Amino acid sequence: MKNKKIVFLTGTRADFGKLRPLIDKIEKSPNFECHVFVTGMHTLEKYDFTYREVNKRGYKNVFVFMNQAQTFRQDIILSNTVVGLSNFVNEINPDMIVIHGDRLEALAGAIVGSFNNLLVCHVEGGELTGSIDEMIRHSITKLSHIHMVSNTNAKKRLLQLGESSNTIFTIGSPDIDVMLSKDLPSKKQLLKTYEIPFDKYAILLFHSVPTTIDTLVFEINELILAAISSEKNFVVILPNNDPGSDIIIDAYDKLKNNLHFKKFPSLRFDYFLTLLQNSEFIIGNSSSGITEAEIYGIPVINIGTRQNNRSKNKNIIHVVSENKKILSAINKIHGKKFKPVHGFGTGKSASKFIEILLNSKTWNTSIQKKFIDIK
Repeated sequence: MKNKKIVFLTGTRADFGKLRPLIDKIEKSPNFECHVFVTGMHTLEKYDFTYREVNKRGYKNVFVFMNQAQTFRQDIILSNTVVGLSNFVNEINPDMIVIHGDRLEALAGAIVGSFNNLLVCHVEGGELTGSIDEMIRHSITKLSHIHMVSNTNAKKRLLQLGESSNTIFTIGSPDIDVMLSKDLPSKKQLLKTYEIPFDKYAILLFHSVPTTIDTLVFEINELILAAISSEKNFVVILPNNDPGSDIIIDAYDKLKNNLHFKKFPSLRFDYFLTLLQNSEFIIGNSSSGITEAEIYGIPVINIGTRQNNRSKNKNIIHVVSENKKILSAINKIHGKKFKPVHGFGTGKSASKFIEILLNSKTWNTSIQKKFIDIK
């Protein structure tokens, strides 16, 4: 098998955390030429220019493309990304585009790949969420040729979507490779590096849901009121750059002079994992409360509909966006950790990933897809 040229597309701090173990593996392999196309949130100052975290990994081929200004609509950002990525792939002529999850940048990657007769590899398809992200994720599945899923439930959903079982591989969630690493920074390093003033804390991470944006002001204010009333310490991380994110960021102004809160635009992924591992609980509606928290046995308070039906693990308390119910959930948590759960894999995703890509059968996958009926 001749050397294959692979492009990884990353648009957010979260998807880079997922893709990083896979990129690292491909970067070090003599069988592949690795390229990383960096865009989206990574290029925005208000999220602390996280493209710099990609550059710090020392990859040989990194291309940074700014696909948005802060006021751009999602459909415009999508079209900008399609144009930029299309120009990029037509310049370097890759053999495969690797994308992750359900963000619009991943959708752009699937569109560009399928329209240019390139193999598209989608990581973590088949997941469920309670927002427009789920529609995007399933759309990406239909535009992708190879699927790296996190568990058997996700695989079943892809089969329901008419995908061939020969193109679906269960490798787990790749960020678990990093989570179980012995190289994560210590809690002492975390607190010193980010100047976090408290030893005991919870994580507050709340994203907007574009399909229910009309209730967002109420929801974030109810959450903030409950957090303040609890008198607990919170590390607050700004939301993704979805429509409505500015509403959440503006609401956090109420916390400006409250010594129980420390706010960050973003944290380096390894430090975020240490933060999570040593937290009392995580509250909000982040996927970190579904996939990552269970690995460390961290209690979760999941608010609203964004993670609907994704997990029924007992470490998760599901509540509606009402101050009293959120506060009641906070008061039920007394720092007790749960037994770790491995519903999204046990690590070694990167090794499974490269093994699949080293198999010549993978590269014989047909560009022309066929819908497989369930018999």
